[in-house]
Amino acid sequence: MKTIDDIDVNNQRVLLRADLNAPMKQDANGVMQISDDGRLKASVATINDLRKKNAKIVILAHLGRPKGEGKPELSLKPIAKRLGELVGIPITFIDDLNGADTLTIVNALKPGEIAMVENIRYEKDETSKDATERQKLAKVLATLGDVFVIDGFGVVHREQASVTDIARLLPKAAGRLVQAEQKAFDKVLNNPVRPYVVVLGGSKVSDKLGVINNLISKVDKLLIGGGMAFTFLKAQGFEVGDSLLEVDRIDEVKQLIKTAQEKNVEIVLPVDVVISKELDGSAPVSVVDAHQIPVGQKGLDIGPKTSELFAKKIADAKTVVWNGPMGVFEVNAFASGTKTVAQALANSDAYSVVGGGDSAAAIRLLGLDESKFDHISTGGGASLELLEGKVLPGLAVLEEV
Repeated sequence: MKTIDDIDVNNQRVLLRADLNAPMKQDANGVMQISDDGRLKASVATINDLRKKNAKIVILAHLGRPKGEGKPELSLKPIAKRLGELVGIPITFIDDLNGADTLTIVNALKPGEIAMVENIRYEKDETSKDATERQKLAKVLATLGDVFVIDGFGVVHREQASVTDIARLLPKAAGRLVQAEQKAFDKVLNNPVRPYVVVLGGSKVSDKLGVINNLISKVDKLLIGGGMAFTFLKAQGFEVGDSLLEVDRIDEVKQLIKTAQEKNVEIVLPVDVVISKELDGSAPVSVVDAHQIPVGQKGLDIGPKTSELFAKKIADAKTVVWNGPMGVFEVNAFASGTKTVAQALANSDAYSVVGGGDSAAAIRLLGLDESKFDHISTGGGASLELLEGKVLPGLAVLEEV
């Protein structure tokens, strides 16, 4: 896979596909504001390197799912403003990919300067299932660049015009972020130092079955928290009250437990849980044995004994992958388990990889030092699919001649 060190970008127009899909919220004046700029910060290294190499940078990115419509609340304008602050120069904003002056603006860029095109998903062909339609958009995009660099790890699991189709029209390479993601996941999937512990959480076990099936023969211990743990507990015959439960997955989970025993993989489940009747923390909260959750109560976080148990397993590990929170971490009453696991990982000497999405968001929301983790992925879906052992189209296309 070529990187930006392997191609000549000097005085070239570099079409950079970044992942700048930051969470947004309206302020008191109704103006959209970035609530977490982690993905923007993650893109800075590639942009800075391209600028040092005298490239003229044209950024393609998306925000949300406008489904081919120009929705003002999903404009990249606030993203361009904040990214310009992080990089240290203003970014020229192109309101319309198909505008009469778009090519003129791009061709007027000097080495080291940056332009950003409005939300690429305003174009309906970007996410089309029809390859012909995507290719039509890719040809338009190709007029804006001499070289294509993919640095949006959060979209490399998608067949999209600005990800895969454009890569077949221009000389191509991976940016620093994609390079780092590939290196980190290659290490934990193919060359982990043991003991190897994987911590999985999140709401649904169905979201993680592919990961477990792929890792069950690679890991030493699987720590299961979050809503998905209750399907495991139910599979062992325990009462889970009104906790999140996927009844249709119980048989699959039973088989996974059996496979783990056969492969001498330890599956560690919660021994106690934090329960309440309401998700928002408005009802009384208590801690009970994980095997005795009362009817009418929901398990919403791992309990203190489980947190301590998980922390000990992490402390003994040499490689740890964490994907998915231990509870409803956005609510303070149910954040302790996630924070304890994250802190244990931060304190560990193990090589640590944090899957994207909620796990990365939790680290920032809880105010933990990101530098304590070896790698925090920027791609939730992409990182999950890598852990499942899938081939990602946006990475595979970089290997094409």
